[in-house]
Amino acid sequence: MGPLIPQGYVNSDLNLFFAFVIGLGFGYVLEQGGFSNSKKLAGVFYGYDFVVLRVFFTAALTAAIGLLLFSYMGLVEYDMLYVNPTFVKAAIVGGIIMGFGFILGGYCPGTSMVGAVIGKIDAMFFVVGLMGGVFFFGSFYETFKPLYEADNLGGILVYDSLGVDRDWFVFIFGLIALAAFIITRKIEDRINGVELLPKGLFHPSYRMPFFMMLFLAALNLYLPQSPRAKWNETDAKTLLGEAAAEVHYAMIDEVAYKLLHESENDLMLVDVRPAEDFQRFALPGAKNLPLKEVLGQKAGKLLDDSNKKVVIYSYSSTDADQAWMLLRREGHKDIRVLKGGLNGFFTEFFVENHQTQSRNEKEQFDTRFRERAMKAFKTGEAAEKIISKGKPVTTIVDIEPPKAGKGGC
Repeated sequence: MGPLIPQGYVNSDLNLFFAFVIGLGFGYVLEQGGFSNSKKLAGVFYGYDFVVLRVFFTAALTAAIGLLLFSYMGLVEYDMLYVNPTFVKAAIVGGIIMGFGFILGGYCPGTSMVGAVIGKIDAMFFVVGLMGGVFFFGSFYETFKPLYEADNLGGILVYDSLGVDRDWFVFIFGLIALAAFIITRKIEDRINGVELLPKGLFHPSYRMPFFMMLFLAALNLYLPQSPRAKWNETDAKTLLGEAAAEVHYAMIDEVAYKLLHESENDLMLVDVRPAEDFQRFALPGAKNLPLKEVLGQKAGKLLDDSNKKVVIYSYSSTDADQAWMLLRREGHKDIRVLKGGLNGFFTEFFVENHQTQSRNEKEQFDTRFRERAMKAFKTGEAAEKIISKGKPVTTIVDIEPPKAGKGGC
Protein backbone atom coordinates (compact mmCIF):
# COMPACT_ATOMS: atom_id res chain seq x y z
CA MET A 1 0.00 0.00 0.00
CA GLY A 2 2.98 2.32 -0.24
CA PRO A 3 3.09 5.22 -0.59
CA LEU A 4 -0.49 5.67 0.67
CA ILE A 5 0.03 4.28 4.19
CA PRO A 6 3.39 5.99 4.99
CA GLN A 7 2.01 9.32 3.78
CA GLY A 8 -1.10 8.98 5.93
CA TYR A 9 -3.63 8.77 3.09
CA VAL A 10 -4.75 5.28 4.19
CA ASN A 11 -5.17 4.06 7.75
CA SER A 12 -2.50 1.43 8.45
CA ASP A 13 -5.06 -0.62 10.42
CA LEU A 14 -6.88 -1.25 7.12
CA ASN A 15 -3.73 -2.50 5.40
CA LEU A 16 -4.86 -6.12 5.16
CA PHE A 17 -8.33 -5.14 3.97
CA PHE A 18 -6.94 -3.10 1.08
CA ALA A 19 -4.41 -5.86 0.32
CA PHE A 20 -7.34 -8.28 0.04
CA VAL A 21 -9.24 -5.95 -2.31
CA ILE A 22 -6.15 -5.36 -4.47
CA GLY A 23 -5.54 -9.13 -4.57
CA LEU A 24 -9.06 -9.71 -5.86
CA GLY A 25 -8.56 -7.04 -8.50
CA PHE A 26 -5.22 -8.50 -9.54
CA GLY A 27 -6.73 -11.97 -9.90
CA TYR A 28 -9.60 -10.57 -11.95
CA VAL A 29 -7.19 -8.80 -14.33
CA LEU A 30 -5.13 -11.98 -14.76
CA GLU A 31 -8.24 -14.00 -15.56
CA GLN A 32 -9.55 -11.42 -18.03
CA GLY A 33 -6.12 -11.34 -19.70
CA GLY A 34 -6.28 -15.07 -20.32
CA PHE A 35 -3.77 -16.06 -17.65
CA SER A 36 -6.05 -18.80 -16.37
CA ASN A 37 -5.55 -20.70 -19.63
CA SER A 38 -2.53 -23.03 -19.50
CA LYS A 39 -2.30 -23.21 -23.32
CA LYS A 40 -2.02 -19.43 -23.54
CA LEU A 41 0.63 -19.33 -20.82
CA ALA A 42 2.70 -22.14 -22.33
CA GLY A 43 2.54 -20.45 -25.73
CA VAL A 44 5.65 -18.39 -24.92
CA PHE A 45 7.74 -21.60 -25.16
CA TYR A 46 6.26 -22.57 -28.53
CA GLY A 47 6.17 -19.17 -30.18
CA TYR A 48 2.44 -18.80 -30.81
CA ASP A 49 1.61 -16.50 -27.86
CA PHE A 50 4.04 -14.12 -26.10
CA VAL A 51 1.52 -12.41 -23.88
CA VAL A 52 3.38 -13.56 -20.72
CA LEU A 53 6.62 -11.99 -21.87
CA ARG A 54 4.91 -8.73 -22.82
CA VAL A 55 3.09 -8.57 -19.48
CA PHE A 56 6.35 -9.10 -17.57
CA PHE A 57 8.08 -6.35 -19.54
CA THR A 58 5.14 -3.99 -19.05
CA ALA A 59 4.94 -4.67 -15.32
CA ALA A 60 8.68 -4.17 -14.79
CA LEU A 61 8.77 -0.95 -16.80
CA THR A 62 5.65 0.44 -15.12
CA ALA A 63 7.04 -0.32 -11.64
CA ALA A 64 10.47 1.17 -12.43
CA ILE A 65 9.11 4.40 -13.88
CA GLY A 66 6.48 4.69 -11.16
CA LEU A 67 9.07 4.33 -8.38
CA LEU A 68 11.31 6.98 -9.94
CA LEU A 69 8.45 9.45 -10.37
CA PHE A 70 7.08 8.82 -6.86
CA SER A 71 10.60 9.24 -5.48
CA TYR A 72 10.96 12.58 -7.27
CA MET A 73 7.60 13.75 -5.88
CA GLY A 74 8.68 12.78 -2.36
CA LEU A 75 6.05 10.07 -1.93
CA VAL A 76 8.50 7.14 -1.83
CA GLU A 77 11.86 6.89 -0.06
CA TYR A 78 13.71 5.17 -2.92
CA ASP A 79 16.82 4.47 -0.82
CA MET A 80 14.72 2.69 1.84
CA LEU A 81 13.12 0.19 -0.54
CA TYR A 82 13.81 -3.41 0.43
CA VAL A 83 15.57 -5.44 -2.26
CA ASN A 84 15.48 -9.22 -1.98
CA PRO A 85 19.01 -10.63 -1.66
CA THR A 86 20.36 -12.60 -4.60
CA PHE A 87 21.47 -16.20 -3.97
CA VAL A 88 23.08 -17.29 -7.24
CA LYS A 89 22.96 -21.09 -7.00
CA ALA A 90 19.47 -21.15 -5.48
CA ALA A 91 18.23 -18.79 -8.22
CA ILE A 92 19.63 -21.02 -10.97
CA VAL A 93 18.24 -24.24 -9.51
CA GLY A 94 14.90 -22.62 -8.67
CA GLY A 95 14.64 -21.14 -12.16
CA ILE A 96 15.22 -24.55 -13.77
CA ILE A 97 12.62 -26.23 -11.54
CA MET A 98 10.03 -23.50 -12.12
CA GLY A 99 10.70 -23.46 -15.89
CA PHE A 100 10.29 -27.22 -16.11
CA GLY A 101 7.07 -27.02 -14.07
CA PHE A 102 5.81 -24.18 -16.26
CA ILE A 103 6.30 -26.23 -19.44
CA LEU A 104 4.90 -29.40 -17.88
CA GLY A 105 1.81 -27.88 -16.22
CA GLY A 106 1.32 -24.65 -18.15
CA TYR A 107 1.08 -22.52 -15.01
CA CYS A 108 3.24 -20.49 -12.69
CA PRO A 109 2.30 -20.29 -8.97
CA GLY A 110 0.20 -17.11 -9.28
CA THR A 111 -1.69 -18.08 -12.43
CA SER A 112 -2.37 -21.57 -11.06
CA MET A 113 -4.32 -19.97 -8.20
CA VAL A 114 -6.36 -17.95 -10.70
CA GLY A 115 -7.11 -21.04 -12.77
CA ALA A 116 -8.04 -23.11 -9.69
CA VAL A 117 -10.45 -20.42 -8.43
CA ILE A 118 -12.44 -20.49 -11.66
CA GLY A 119 -12.61 -24.31 -11.66
CA LYS A 120 -9.74 -25.40 -13.94
CA ILE A 121 -8.96 -28.99 -12.94
CA ASP A 122 -5.40 -28.92 -14.32
CA ALA A 123 -4.73 -25.77 -12.25
CA MET A 124 -6.04 -27.54 -9.13
CA PHE A 125 -3.56 -30.39 -9.67
CA PHE A 126 -0.84 -27.81 -10.14
CA VAL A 127 -1.74 -26.12 -6.83
CA VAL A 128 -1.66 -29.49 -5.04
CA GLY A 129 1.80 -30.13 -6.47
CA LEU A 130 2.85 -26.63 -5.46
CA MET A 131 1.74 -27.19 -1.87
CA GLY A 132 3.48 -30.57 -1.85
CA GLY A 133 6.70 -28.94 -2.97
CA VAL A 134 6.44 -26.31 -0.24
CA PHE A 135 5.86 -29.03 2.37
CA PHE A 136 8.78 -31.10 1.04
CA PHE A 137 11.16 -28.12 1.10
CA GLY A 138 10.07 -27.13 4.60
CA SER A 139 10.46 -30.65 5.93
CA PHE A 140 14.01 -30.98 4.61
CA TYR A 141 15.03 -27.33 4.99
CA GLU A 142 18.24 -28.15 6.86
CA THR A 143 19.29 -30.40 3.97
CA PHE A 144 18.62 -27.73 1.37
CA LYS A 145 19.94 -24.84 3.50
CA PRO A 146 23.55 -24.88 2.16
CA LEU A 147 22.25 -24.59 -1.41
CA TYR A 148 19.49 -22.15 -0.42
CA GLU A 149 21.94 -19.69 1.16
CA ALA A 150 24.91 -20.24 -1.16
CA ASP A 151 26.60 -17.31 -2.96
CA ASN A 152 24.67 -14.55 -1.23
CA LEU A 153 25.30 -11.34 -3.20
CA GLY A 154 22.97 -9.23 -1.04
CA GLY A 155 20.40 -6.80 -2.41
CA ILE A 156 22.25 -6.01 -5.63
CA LEU A 157 20.69 -3.91 -8.39
CA VAL A 158 21.07 -4.61 -12.10
CA TYR A 159 22.23 -1.11 -13.04
CA ASP A 160 24.86 -1.12 -10.26
CA SER A 161 26.16 -4.49 -11.45
CA LEU A 162 26.42 -3.17 -15.01
CA GLY A 163 27.89 0.17 -13.93
CA VAL A 164 25.09 2.09 -15.67
CA ASP A 165 23.33 5.20 -14.38
CA ARG A 166 19.93 4.32 -12.87
CA ASP A 167 17.79 6.63 -15.06
CA TRP A 168 19.65 5.66 -18.24
CA PHE A 169 19.15 1.99 -17.39
CA VAL A 170 15.37 2.50 -17.15
CA PHE A 171 15.36 4.29 -20.51
CA ILE A 172 17.47 1.54 -22.15
CA PHE A 173 15.21 -1.08 -20.58
CA GLY A 174 12.26 0.69 -22.22
CA LEU A 175 13.97 0.42 -25.61
CA ILE A 176 14.62 -3.30 -25.01
CA ALA A 177 10.95 -3.78 -24.13
CA LEU A 178 10.00 -1.93 -27.31
CA ALA A 179 12.16 -4.27 -29.39
CA ALA A 180 10.72 -7.31 -27.59
CA PHE A 181 7.17 -6.16 -28.32
CA ILE A 182 7.89 -5.74 -32.03
CA ILE A 183 9.83 -8.98 -32.47
CA THR A 184 7.45 -11.21 -30.51
CA ARG A 185 4.46 -9.81 -32.37
CA LYS A 186 6.10 -10.58 -35.69
CA ILE A 187 6.88 -14.16 -34.55
CA GLU A 188 3.30 -14.66 -33.37
CA ASP A 189 1.82 -13.42 -36.64
CA ARG A 190 4.09 -15.66 -38.68
CA ILE A 191 3.49 -18.84 -36.65
CA ASN A 192 -0.27 -18.24 -36.36
CA GLY A 193 -0.55 -17.48 -40.08
CA VAL A 194 -1.75 -13.91 -39.51
CA GLU A 195 -1.16 -11.52 -42.40
CA LEU A 196 1.74 -9.24 -41.52
CA LEU A 197 0.94 -5.58 -41.15
CA PRO A 198 2.07 -3.73 -44.28
CA LYS A 199 2.84 -0.49 -42.48
CA GLY A 200 4.53 0.29 -39.20
CA LEU A 201 6.30 -1.84 -36.69
CA PHE A 202 3.66 -1.71 -33.95
CA HIS A 203 0.38 -3.48 -33.57
CA PRO A 204 -2.18 -0.62 -33.53
CA SER A 205 -3.26 -1.36 -29.95
CA TYR A 206 0.31 -0.97 -28.64
CA ARG A 207 1.20 2.43 -30.05
CA MET A 208 -0.33 4.86 -27.57
CA PRO A 209 0.49 3.09 -24.27
CA PHE A 210 4.01 2.21 -25.27
CA PHE A 211 4.95 5.64 -26.55
CA MET A 212 3.62 7.05 -23.29
CA MET A 213 5.91 4.66 -21.40
CA LEU A 214 8.90 5.77 -23.45
CA PHE A 215 8.01 9.41 -22.85
CA LEU A 216 7.95 8.89 -19.07
CA ALA A 217 11.23 6.95 -19.21
CA ALA A 218 12.82 9.80 -21.18
CA LEU A 219 11.35 12.31 -18.74
CA ASN A 220 13.25 10.64 -15.90
CA LEU A 221 16.50 11.55 -17.65
CA TYR A 222 15.73 15.26 -17.22
CA LEU A 223 14.37 15.25 -13.67
CA PRO A 224 16.77 16.49 -10.96
CA GLN A 225 18.63 13.83 -9.02
CA SER A 226 17.32 15.21 -5.72
CA PRO A 227 13.55 14.87 -5.25
CA ARG A 228 11.25 17.78 -4.63
CA ALA A 229 10.09 18.57 -1.12
CA LYS A 230 7.85 15.98 0.44
CA TRP A 231 4.22 16.88 0.96
CA ASN A 232 4.61 16.89 4.73
CA GLU A 233 7.85 18.88 4.82
CA THR A 234 8.06 22.27 6.52
CA ASP A 235 8.43 25.02 3.95
CA ALA A 236 11.65 27.04 3.94
CA LYS A 237 9.97 30.33 4.91
CA THR A 238 8.44 28.85 8.07
CA LEU A 239 11.70 27.13 8.95
CA LEU A 240 13.77 30.30 8.61
CA GLY A 241 11.18 32.26 10.62
CA GLU A 242 11.37 29.82 13.53
CA ALA A 243 15.16 29.83 13.47
CA ALA A 244 15.39 33.63 13.37
CA ALA A 245 12.91 34.03 16.25
CA GLU A 246 14.76 31.33 18.26
CA VAL A 247 11.44 29.82 19.34
CA HIS A 248 12.93 26.37 18.97
CA TYR A 249 15.16 26.65 22.02
CA ALA A 250 14.49 24.91 25.34
CA MET A 251 15.98 26.68 28.34
CA ILE A 252 18.40 24.85 30.63
CA ASP A 253 16.32 25.54 33.75
CA GLU A 254 13.21 24.06 32.10
CA VAL A 255 14.99 20.84 31.14
CA ALA A 256 16.55 20.54 34.60
CA TYR A 257 13.18 21.04 36.28
CA LYS A 258 11.56 18.32 34.15
CA LEU A 259 14.41 15.92 34.94
CA LEU A 260 13.94 16.53 38.67
CA HIS A 261 10.15 16.14 38.55
CA GLU A 262 9.38 12.82 36.89
CA SER A 263 5.59 13.24 37.06
CA GLU A 264 5.83 16.44 34.99
CA ASN A 265 8.52 15.26 32.58
CA ASP A 266 7.00 15.30 29.08
CA LEU A 267 10.38 15.56 27.33
CA MET A 268 12.39 13.02 25.37
CA LEU A 269 16.05 14.02 25.31
CA VAL A 270 17.90 13.11 22.11
CA ASP A 271 21.71 13.25 22.18
CA VAL A 272 23.13 13.84 18.67
CA ARG A 273 26.76 13.34 19.66
CA PRO A 274 28.73 10.29 18.44
CA ALA A 275 27.95 7.02 20.22
CA GLU A 276 31.31 6.88 22.00
CA ASP A 277 30.76 10.33 23.54
CA PHE A 278 27.24 9.37 24.56
CA GLN A 279 28.56 6.28 26.36
CA ARG A 280 30.93 8.40 28.46
CA PHE A 281 28.33 10.87 29.68
CA ALA A 282 24.73 11.76 28.88
CA LEU A 283 21.77 13.42 30.52
CA PRO A 284 19.40 11.12 32.45
CA GLY A 285 17.08 9.12 30.18
CA ALA A 286 18.55 10.50 26.94
CA LYS A 287 18.46 8.55 23.65
CA ASN A 288 21.45 8.56 21.31
CA LEU A 289 20.92 9.57 17.69
CA PRO A 290 24.19 10.66 16.05
CA LEU A 291 23.93 13.68 13.77
CA LYS A 292 24.78 11.65 10.66
CA GLU A 293 21.78 9.38 11.34
CA VAL A 294 19.08 11.99 11.93
CA LEU A 295 17.49 11.37 8.52
CA GLY A 296 17.80 7.60 8.67
CA GLN A 297 15.26 4.90 9.47
CA LYS A 298 16.32 4.81 13.14
CA ALA A 299 15.47 8.50 13.58
CA GLY A 300 12.02 8.15 12.02
CA LYS A 301 11.13 5.21 14.26
CA LEU A 302 12.47 6.91 17.39
CA LEU A 303 10.62 10.18 16.81
CA ASP A 304 7.39 8.75 15.38
CA ASP A 305 6.94 6.29 18.24
CA SER A 306 7.32 8.97 20.88
CA ASN A 307 4.39 10.97 22.24
CA LYS A 308 6.71 13.35 24.09
CA LYS A 309 8.25 16.65 23.14
CA VAL A 310 11.72 16.14 21.75
CA VAL A 311 14.69 18.18 22.99
CA ILE A 312 17.93 17.75 21.03
CA TYR A 313 21.31 18.50 22.52
CA SER A 314 25.02 18.19 21.80
CA TYR A 315 28.12 19.75 23.36
CA SER A 316 27.00 23.18 22.18
CA SER A 317 23.99 24.27 20.15
CA THR A 318 25.70 24.00 16.74
CA ASP A 319 25.23 20.30 15.92
CA ALA A 320 21.85 20.26 17.65
CA ASP A 321 20.71 23.21 15.53
CA GLN A 322 21.70 21.32 12.38
CA ALA A 323 19.79 18.24 13.53
CA TRP A 324 16.75 20.39 14.39
CA MET A 325 16.77 22.03 10.96
CA LEU A 326 16.99 18.68 9.16
CA LEU A 327 14.21 17.11 11.22
CA ARG A 328 11.91 20.14 11.02
CA ARG A 329 12.47 20.31 7.27
CA GLU A 330 11.43 16.66 7.07
CA GLY A 331 8.16 17.55 8.81
CA HIS A 332 8.70 16.52 12.43
CA LYS A 333 7.02 18.72 15.04
CA ASP A 334 7.47 19.42 18.76
CA ILE A 335 11.26 19.45 18.41
CA ARG A 336 13.46 21.90 20.28
CA VAL A 337 17.14 22.41 21.01
CA LEU A 338 18.76 22.67 24.44
CA LYS A 339 20.12 26.20 24.45
CA GLY A 340 23.80 26.16 25.31
CA GLY A 341 23.97 22.39 24.99
CA LEU A 342 25.80 20.12 27.40
CA ASN A 343 28.51 22.72 27.96
CA GLY A 344 25.95 25.24 29.19
CA PHE A 345 24.16 22.61 31.28
CA PHE A 346 27.44 21.51 32.87
CA THR A 347 28.51 25.07 33.62
CA GLU A 348 25.15 25.84 35.21
CA PHE A 349 24.82 22.80 37.46
CA PHE A 350 28.28 21.29 37.94
CA VAL A 351 30.44 24.38 38.41
CA GLU A 352 30.18 26.45 41.58
CA ASN A 353 28.78 29.86 40.70
CA HIS A 354 28.85 32.41 43.49
CA GLN A 355 25.61 34.29 43.16
CA THR A 356 25.39 37.84 44.47
CA GLN A 357 22.54 38.70 46.79
CA SER A 358 19.57 40.23 45.01
CA ARG A 359 16.28 41.63 46.15
CA ASN A 360 14.59 40.45 42.96
CA GLU A 361 12.29 37.59 43.98
CA LYS A 362 12.62 35.84 40.61
CA GLU A 363 16.40 35.90 40.78
CA GLN A 364 16.30 34.57 44.34
CA PHE A 365 13.93 31.78 43.25
CA ASP A 366 16.18 30.90 40.30
CA THR A 367 19.22 30.83 42.57
CA ARG A 368 17.56 28.51 45.07
CA PHE A 369 16.38 26.20 42.27
CA ARG A 370 19.84 26.02 40.73
CA GLU A 371 21.46 25.27 44.06
CA ARG A 372 19.01 22.43 44.62
CA ALA A 373 19.44 21.15 41.05
CA MET A 374 23.24 21.32 41.37
CA LYS A 375 23.10 19.17 44.48
CA ALA A 376 20.70 16.70 42.82
CA PHE A 377 22.81 16.26 39.70
CA LYS A 378 26.06 15.95 41.65
CA THR A 379 24.70 13.37 44.09
CA GLY A 380 22.89 11.33 41.42
CA GLU A 381 19.41 12.17 42.65
CA ALA A 382 18.42 13.18 39.10
CA ALA A 383 19.52 9.90 37.54
CA GLU A 384 16.85 7.94 35.69
CA LYS A 385 15.02 5.77 38.17
CA ILE A 386 13.71 2.27 37.48
CA ILE A 387 10.36 1.94 39.19
CA SER A 388 9.67 -1.60 40.38
CA LYS A 389 6.18 -2.99 40.64
CA GLY A 390 6.80 -3.78 44.30
CA LYS A 391 5.91 -6.89 46.27
CA PRO A 392 3.05 -7.43 48.70
CA VAL A 393 3.98 -7.41 52.35
CA THR A 394 3.85 -10.94 53.74
CA THR A 395 5.44 -10.37 57.17
CA ILE A 396 3.06 -11.14 60.03
CA VAL A 397 3.42 -8.76 62.95
CA ASP A 398 2.28 -9.94 66.38
CA ILE A 399 0.46 -7.18 68.20
CA GLU A 400 0.65 -7.44 71.96
CA PRO A 401 -2.81 -7.04 73.51
CA PRO A 402 -3.17 -4.15 75.94
CA LYS A 403 -2.67 -4.94 79.62
CA ALA A 404 -5.51 -4.61 82.07
CA GLY A 405 -5.98 -1.11 83.29
CA LYS A 406 -4.06 0.39 80.37
CA GLY A 407 -7.05 1.16 78.20
CA GLY A 408 -8.20 -0.49 75.01
CA CYS A 409 -11.47 -2.00 73.86
